[in-house]
Amino acid sequence: SLSREDFQRIPELAINPLGDRIINAFFPEGEDQVNFRGFMRTLAHFRPIEDNEKSKDQNGPEPLNSRSNKLHFAFRLYDLDKDDKISRDELLQVLRMMVGVNISDEQLGSIADRTIQEADQDGDSAISFAEFVKVLEKVDVEQKMSIRFLH
Repeated sequence: SLSREDFQRIPELAINPLGDRIINAFFPEGEDQVNFRGFMRTLAHFRPIEDNEKSKDQNGPEPLNSRSNKLHFAFRLYDLDKDDKISRDELLQVLRMMVGVNISDEQLGSIADRTIQEADQDGDSAISFAEFVKVLEKVDVEQKMSIRFLH
């Protein structure tokens, strides 16, 4: 099994502003260890989708690396309190993690407000998963959230 400290020793995660959020994604709620199966299940979200997989049996279970599952994974990085909505505060926290002190709080607040204004369709001042999906409908998530492990 792996611990959080094992992940924190990976240089690329240590310098990644969302490193802690990515590390947390590997650990079930309240757990401090991840076994090989859990590690591989999380990593599977980043497996590229091959052309032949797109036409597979539609009745079978949805693969972890499907567009929908990749979007759920990304959504959970922002949904810090796990209430299935991204609030302005959550968006601000993640933006702050990503840009550090390079942008003022006022500018970050403006970015968060604009983002919510553009994405929020039901007027609840938050971004639901459906709204998140709508905003990213033209983004090539399959490509951007893929890591080629073997060539």
